[in-house]
Amino acid sequence: MNWTALIIFVLLFGAVTILGFAASRWRRGDLDLLHEWGLAGRRLGTVVVWFLLGGDVYTAYTFIAVPALVFGAGAIGFFALPYTIIVYPLVFLILPRMWSVAHKHNFITAGDFVQGRYGNKWLALAVAITGIVATMPYIALQLLGLQVVIGAMGVGTIGFFGDLPLIIAFVILAAFTYTSGLRAPAMIAVVKDTLIYITVLAMVIVIPIELGGYAKMFAMIPPAKLLLTGPKSGNLGQYSAYATLALGSAFALFLYPHTMTGVLSASSRDVIRRNAAYLPAYSFMLGLLALTGFMALAMGVDKLPEFAPQFAQYKSNFAVPALILHSFPDWFAGVAFAAIGIGGLVPAAIMSIAASNLFTRNIYVQFIRPDCTPKQEAQNAKIVSLVVKFGALLFIVFLPLQYAIQLQLLGGIWISQTIPAVIVGLYTHRLNPWALIIGWAAGLVSGTWMVASLGFESAVFPLVVDGLTIPGYAALYALGLNVTVSIVLSLLLNQMPATRGTDQTLAVDYRF
Repeated sequence: MNWTALIIFVLLFGAVTILGFAASRWRRGDLDLLHEWGLAGRRLGTVVVWFLLGGDVYTAYTFIAVPALVFGAGAIGFFALPYTIIVYPLVFLILPRMWSVAHKHNFITAGDFVQGRYGNKWLALAVAITGIVATMPYIALQLLGLQVVIGAMGVGTIGFFGDLPLIIAFVILAAFTYTSGLRAPAMIAVVKDTLIYITVLAMVIVIPIELGGYAKMFAMIPPAKLLLTGPKSGNLGQYSAYATLALGSAFALFLYPHTMTGVLSASSRDVIRRNAAYLPAYSFMLGLLALTGFMALAMGVDKLPEFAPQFAQYKSNFAVPALILHSFPDWFAGVAFAAIGIGGLVPAAIMSIAASNLFTRNIYVQFIRPDCTPKQEAQNAKIVSLVVKFGALLFIVFLPLQYAIQLQLLGGIWISQTIPAVIVGLYTHRLNPWALIIGWAAGLVSGTWMVASLGFESAVFPLVVDGLTIPGYAALYALGLNVTVSIVLSLLLNQMPATRGTDQTLAVDYRF
């Protein structure tokens, strides 16, 4: 048991817990209203939204998984860097329109927007279910990140007593989320991001010095892991995989309910534009973080006998914790592990809020209690947020870790299939809602089939076109089918006016 690291971890964790409960008094609002509880009253400014979106996108699992991918697979893991650069110009151009129309019509979720734009509750239901299902394994993986660092401090993670720290963290998360809503992760994100910047900067300065400099570090890494596999013999190799992973991930990122929730909590569309300009600072941090995967390779942490049990349990996900334990004193390891642990709380809180918003607005109100009061609506969302977190906890405790990873892999493919309804819908409502539903289903089925055909081991599908193999992100291939079906069927179904819903929005609403 690493008592020094554990004590510092517990102290920092306790501090952010107090902060989470205190957040209910920050920028006071009536938390019995859903837009106050679930969107912090839409009053968050540039700085807070910057930390909130940073905490939302760059999660505990990011801190663990990106270096783990570089550690295990090599250069292909760096696709995360260009995708987080590509995404922000898209945010700058597209999401102010979403904020404007949502603010005008009190839309709280992407499903609300789809319902207002197309006048079709079934299409809104499809968007809501997709968002909820894609979010659940994402929450579970945040708890995984927390579990990994708890194990790194010497706390057993097997059996009931091994799961007890995770259960305690879940109870704390559930309590302050229920009490404070989105205000809690917004405040905690400031602490979390500060700790993560300190940790990453320390790692990229101290560890290369231990290794004798960056040149010696790269010389220790197998050449096959430093470069992408190039095209050969009718196969584009990792080049097309890298490009499509970056592009497809960029398209999907801000469609996730938790990132959409962060955007809609902003006080103005200018806040979103400013953040689109400032958030690439996190991409710089992500690039440094990805380098730690190479550092772990050069250090050979997986070959150190003291870490053998953890690598057997967590595989390459233990690369960063092992690197921290090997290279830093125990007190700093406590700070670093607290940064990762808190980095799991912030997105998990936002994700559970976003999923509960979707369920409440687009399922509960639409299909179960259309006559519920605003207070009942907010109360239902609070209860659902607890259920969502409890479901994610059960996932980690009782099911194999691989299931959560596989479902999260599918989640990116599934959420991408809402692009025609949500993103295209911000610019035109000419696509028929029933055509969009059929296109969405075609995209889901084809994307899932591609990953299943690979044994759920990868989302890179080897598409063969006229003898040329093009390995690419399955989400993009499925989206291509989705868009084609949606356009073709829209041309046919739009000839029958009864299939088209009523658009409640006006052109001016998108510029408000």
